[in-house]
Amino acid sequence: MTTSLHTSTLGSLTLLARGKVRDNYAVGDDRILMVASDRLSAFDVIMGEPIPGKGVLLTQMALFWFDKLGKNGADICPNHLTGDAPESVVAPEEVPQIEGRSMLVKRLKPIPVEAVVRGYLAGSGWKEYQENGAVCGVKLPAGLQNASKLPEPIYTPAAKAAVGDHDENITFEKTVEMIGLDLATRIRDISIQIYKTAAEFALTKGIIIADTKFEFGLDKDGTLVLMDEVLTPDSSRYWPQESYQVGTNPPSYDKQFVRDWLEQALVDGKPWNKTPPAPRVPNEVIAKTAAKYQEALTRLTT
Repeated sequence: MTTSLHTSTLGSLTLLARGKVRDNYAVGDDRILMVASDRLSAFDVIMGEPIPGKGVLLTQMALFWFDKLGKNGADICPNHLTGDAPESVVAPEEVPQIEGRSMLVKRLKPIPVEAVVRGYLAGSGWKEYQENGAVCGVKLPAGLQNASKLPEPIYTPAAKAAVGDHDENITFEKTVEMIGLDLATRIRDISIQIYKTAAEFALTKGIIIADTKFEFGLDKDGTLVLMDEVLTPDSSRYWPQESYQVGTNPPSYDKQFVRDWLEQALVDGKPWNKTPPAPRVPNEVIAKTAAKYQEALTRLTT
């Protein structure tokens, strides 16, 4: 596996922002170089320990999905890729930092809504369903269990939070208040369509995509564009089909493995309260998580 990169340092470009995983640099005034580090974020907290090679795997998987969604009549929404080589915009000595882990993308006006689609009941959705029979205001049939497949995928958006804060689950009606009915409706419908297309393909590879989230932006002409990462283990819940069983949390191909460990982690003898600083992630959890990411990419693409 490649050398780990916790934080990039590109002197040839201006740093715009460091996110939970990505470092974004300005390339002129119309493009951004997105560098996927090996940082791991869980419960919206950045872990101190990187997952070696994770940024490369995430980038390769996102590029795979962007390509897949743009083929065979499944071109549902334009994406932010420029088609230009990321290596062409940095100094030669900086290429090793970004090689295989970066995308050169169009600079867009981000829409402050996380477009979450759920095909199965899991995680916070399962907890919310147990409390009130609904997820983000979407009523669901009675009698569902943990990991139940939903009759139809549902759209359960979240308001994007600043780094270190938790994204807030909101209703579709709230997104209408935020961005208007037309844009909110288009984002919902496109997100569900992308999820269905991707989930159907993933099943042919023995992978269940339980849920995922998308981000969108507007270009200078007002065109809606799919941006950021797409359908990676950092933004999706991947389950192996062969071990899926309703009523239990299936073993996961994504960072749910780390989340599950963190749920049991102790800080000063007490359960971690999901605020910084994060507990130190043991080497064996890091190694197993890296293997999960690799297995998901290999399985999807071969």
